[in-house]
Amino acid sequence: MTMEVQQPHITVVLPCYRTAACLQELHRRLVATLTRIHPAYEIIFVNDGSPDRDWEVITGLCAADPRVVGIDLSRNFGQHTAITAGLDHARGEWVVVMDADLQDQPEEIENLYRKALEGYDVVFGRREDRKDPLQKVVSSRLFNWVFNKLSTVKYDPSVANFSISHHRVIENFRRLRERSRAFGYIILWLGFRVGYLPVQHAERFAGNTSYSLAKSLRLAMDIVVSQSDKPLRFSIKFGLLISALSALLGVYYLARYFITGVSVAGWTSLIVSMFFLFGLLFANLGVIGLYLGKTFEETKNRPLYIVREKVNSAEEERVP
Repeated sequence: MTMEVQQPHITVVLPCYRTAACLQELHRRLVATLTRIHPAYEIIFVNDGSPDRDWEVITGLCAADPRVVGIDLSRNFGQHTAITAGLDHARGEWVVVMDADLQDQPEEIENLYRKALEGYDVVFGRREDRKDPLQKVVSSRLFNWVFNKLSTVKYDPSVANFSISHHRVIENFRRLRERSRAFGYIILWLGFRVGYLPVQHAERFAGNTSYSLAKSLRLAMDIVVSQSDKPLRFSIKFGLLISALSALLGVYYLARYFITGVSVAGWTSLIVSMFFLFGLLFANLGVIGLYLGKTFEETKNRPLYIVREKVNSAEEERVP
């Protein structure tokens, strides 16, 4: 169903996966908050292939409130791709991205908005007291530490997706269509004026997080590889280091040959050449992988996501 709605001043984008029990309460609190900011707003729920009742609840909210837009993806594409789908449909001058499990508090949007009006293009909420399980907090901090060592973009571990951005930022975000996506990292890479604001972080309203440790690790590796080539550069340096060590080892065995003799004929030359060739191959594979991996992912040129159904959408996707 397509219908004309007023051009929104502010848009809220929410990726949804196993959050059906949260959506009614989330909508109620969003409406109360957004009404205080500006009467023209829209709320975009993106169902990321959830096996629960998420889409059923979303379509119910769309039927009751024309300011609610529902986007149903054909399968689970991942949280950050679902965010991209929502941003491709966002029409507001200001765009909020937040989780749909009510750990990000809707009431904080008003504070983020006021902070943005001080002259920032983007304002991220900084969770000073996280209400996540210990395992998730530790793994998140460990990942961010590693990422900051391997990337040129520095990221605060207390910051997640909860943010407000001006439409000029979102328009530029839409231009970046790489396969591996991480909303916060891409926003920081764009280089606009970024501010931070302490926000309250709550316990999950209902259900359990869909991020297992294995899934979090896969996402972490995907982000590191997509946002930084330092791991591959490290492999090149490691290969050259092995080659250098093999050369030193050759000098050592050559000296031992003249001092004590050789116990097994040919052993020294075999070991030294093996280590030397291994180091060179390691370095060459790193160079090849640096280009081949990036080229392979991008040249497939597949769409980032597939939309099964849209409700209350005022226009088609901004970017194919």
